Amino acid sequence: MLFKSLISAAAFTAFASAKIFYAGVAESSGEFGVWSQDKVKGTGLPGRFGVDYSFIDKKGIDVYVDQNKVNLFRIAFLLERMCPLSYGLGAKFNETHFGYFKEAVDYVTKTKGAYCILDPHNYMRYNDPSQQPMTGSIIGDTSDATAATTAQFGAFWGELAGRFKDNEKVIFGLMNEPHDMKTSLVVQNNQAAIDAIRKAGAKQLILAPGNSWTGGHSWTEGSDPSTQLTQLKDSASNLAFDIHEYLDSDYSGTHAPCANGAAKLAGVTSWLKQNNYKAMITEFGGSNTTQCASMLTEFIKYMDSNDVYIGWTAWAAGPFWGSASACCTDSKQWGSLEPTSKAADGSPGLYQTVWLKVIQPLVPKQLVWSGISSVSGGKLSTKPKLT
Repeated sequence: MLFKSLISAAAFTAFASAKIFYAGVAESSGEFGVWSQDKVKGTGLPGRFGVDYSFIDKKGIDVYVDQNKVNLFRIAFLLERMCPLSYGLGAKFNETHFGYFKEAVDYVTKTKGAYCILDPHNYMRYNDPSQQPMTGSIIGDTSDATAATTAQFGAFWGELAGRFKDNEKVIFGLMNEPHDMKTSLVVQNNQAAIDAIRKAGAKQLILAPGNSWTGGHSWTEGSDPSTQLTQLKDSASNLAFDIHEYLDSDYSGTHAPCANGAAKLAGVTSWLKQNNYKAMITEFGGSNTTQCASMLTEFIKYMDSNDVYIGWTAWAAGPFWGSASACCTDSKQWGSLEPTSKAADGSPGLYQTVWLKVIQPLVPKQLVWSGISSVSGGKLSTKPKLT
């Protein structure tokens, strides 16, 4: 992990693209501070903003927009903080928490002029994030008396969308990584959220997840595949699918060696094309090995060469990662994609060894910088100067 300076002119030579409208990084820290080794329900709730969790570091956002010229961020938050357990999931929010979240979204969209995916990082579960991603009741599970209902999920999204309906640079990411549930329930919950968002008067882009961790490699596979999402209807015709795909052996994003490349997306890519759909890959990543560098390059170029993909965010930056790694290190502390991140031994972190070295040269030279977030993109341009 001993690297000389990796910031070179080549690292900032943007990759020409005519297909990708939105590109950037996921911001992970808003979901922090709730882990309990003993599964103690309520641990870290509501939590102390700036101590237990945060959303973004504004200086980090500045680097990504001003220097790296990206136009998309995906900001994670917890449903249990937005809708405390004493309220239940729905239209009643913790207004203090919402204020912190809105400040982050406004900084990305209004101050910096980029787009922002709102990311409830809950795995289609609510009421117990103490050992995410496995704890909590599945939303809409009628066999669980403690579970939030599909109607409550819709009410939540109707309220959140209503608060952001006038911010054209917001994108509604319905849910992070549903898993271990019936795909029919994923469809049901997604549809309730879509309907509520449109009823609230919000016309921006919606990203709907699939089942099985919304994995691209598994989208068309198994006895209960995500291909059932053809049932979804959007009155505004501004819907795309939210796909995650890691390059390690089990697609978990926890291992350093890369083993599965872009070819694993063939099935979902074919499905998207056959149904005239679009998608974003809002989580992907690999470690700082030579093999991963090659496979990550291939992966990003694959998205660019298939016009069913309209955008991507790499996993992950975030102000609370420190020397820990969000992705792909076999629990080694190699840092994250946060610009100030360093490895535990003080050497360059993954921002330098993966983002700047591998991903940055593939960021499209022109992206969408104005207009409502849209499945059809918009006018492509270089980053404008903000007045």
